Amino acid sequence: MTKYIFVTGGVVSSVGKGVSVASIGRILKNRNISVSVMKLDPYLNVDPGTMSPYQHGEVFVTKDGGETDLDLGHYERFIDIELTRSSNLTAGQVYLSLISKERRGDFLGGTIQAVSHVTNEIKESIRFLADQTGSDVIVVEVGGTVGDIEGQPFLETIRQIRNEVGRENVFYVHLTLLPYITATQELKTKPTQHSVKELRGSGIQPDAILCRSDYPVPDSIRDKISLFCDVPADAVIPLLTVDTIYRVPLILEEWGLGDLLTKSLGLKSTGGVMDSWGRMVDLMVAPKDKINIAVVGKYVELHDAYISVKEALNHAGLFHEREIEIDWIHAEDIEKEGPEKLLRLASGIVVPGGFGPRGVDGMILTAEYARRRSVPYLGLCLGLQVMVIDYARNVLDLKGANSIEMAEECEHPVVNLMPEQKSITEKGGTMRLGNYPCRLVAGTKAYDAYKMDEVIERHRHRFELNNSYRESLENAGLRASGLSPDGKLVEISEVQGHPFMVGVQFHPEFLSRPGRPHPLVREFIKASIGTFREGDQPALPFSRGNVPWKRNGGMAKPNGEV
Repeated sequence: MTKYIFVTGGVVSSVGKGVSVASIGRILKNRNISVSVMKLDPYLNVDPGTMSPYQHGEVFVTKDGGETDLDLGHYERFIDIELTRSSNLTAGQVYLSLISKERRGDFLGGTIQAVSHVTNEIKESIRFLADQTGSDVIVVEVGGTVGDIEGQPFLETIRQIRNEVGRENVFYVHLTLLPYITATQELKTKPTQHSVKELRGSGIQPDAILCRSDYPVPDSIRDKISLFCDVPADAVIPLLTVDTIYRVPLILEEWGLGDLLTKSLGLKSTGGVMDSWGRMVDLMVAPKDKINIAVVGKYVELHDAYISVKEALNHAGLFHEREIEIDWIHAEDIEKEGPEKLLRLASGIVVPGGFGPRGVDGMILTAEYARRRSVPYLGLCLGLQVMVIDYARNVLDLKGANSIEMAEECEHPVVNLMPEQKSITEKGGTMRLGNYPCRLVAGTKAYDAYKMDEVIERHRHRFELNNSYRESLENAGLRASGLSPDGKLVEISEVQGHPFMVGVQFHPEFLSRPGRPHPLVREFIKASIGTFREGDQPALPFSRGNVPWKRNGGMAKPNGEV
């Protein structure tokens, strides 16, 4: 029988449930226990696909095209698995399904109620994931905090599941915050006690409590929580703020959570030694040469909006034994102050995805700067499209070039709506989403990075390079180096003769892993390492001010082109 681990949160949100769930999955996988993961989100949106990044952070896309919570990215990166849309269930999906059934007549004569109709709908989704994956363990994160009104049906559901599958097959983990009072210089347990009391009021007694803290947690505090919350002392586990989130599995394993889970759930465990993971973490935090990478985006105030991009850059930096120092630059600031001022220290530039016209002119200026100055550039989705717009305007001299997303009546729509998107009116879940194949062109940087003829990548877009301009762009040096198998869609473009200027219509960041960086991001960082920026280069008597110098001895011309 499938075993279930349910993780709830208390006191405040954003204390690290997603990372904790991912870490539990890592611990179990390291013991050769098959595991899958699920996130229950109490909000009424069907999915986060139409939500602002400022409200929800990044939208993580699964291989089957599910637009899901960013925590699924943590799950995939830590456990090294590929999840499906079945791993993210929202209250919106639950109620939409129930109402559709009611309208269809499935409940004729019956009254639809939170218990048992809503709870049964949630249980069916959890069981479906268990049947679909055949995993030994399903780790389920309940979003929000205990006490949230919208979360009550989910708590009631996980309470019922324990009675239905047997108490020996369910384990409850509760993650709380231990606030530190500066005036008295002490950690306080009372919020945790109240949180557990609220959880117990829902009929759930935690089997383990993870205590988030910025300060060391003495045994006296653990004993107090054990006493007042009725949890064994060895199941009260401190989870301190760490130098890297990838250290969390090691901490949980060191405190014995892996042994506690396997013993409580009767799991057959082999392995369990996390030496290779530990070595990887040691490499992550070891002193390294730094390399500055500018990320020019629309939502840089909230780093969670680009969390997979950030992690993918760090994975590639680990591969090359470099510490990635990200300079988060707002595209609108580029418009106001110019790229020369804000990008002069960058050894490489990333322009990630986004929607709408705000800041796009700054991204186009960024692409132009990278092209003229020979700065390594990686464009992701919208980052490819602004690269195409720059090339059309400034190389082909098509002054009216634009994307119809930004200017519907532009003179030269070099980025156009995909044909199959033109009849679509609804916004939610209607983009080109999930895995699609890409055929690589030999003799290109893309092909050299992958060293494969065809790859599978994850997408989330409506617009594409307009094929009417494709031949002109290619003749001018913007080569299509990755195509859909039928040759109709440009998936990758790159500037010929540039050290590394590659734009992709997909999102390679979703497939990056800490021990296996994405090939394109890896090669982008490699190219960036080979570029000196202002402040890095040695003082030379013939230095030309802000013009970059190359490690290979080549000297940039005064106009910035090598």
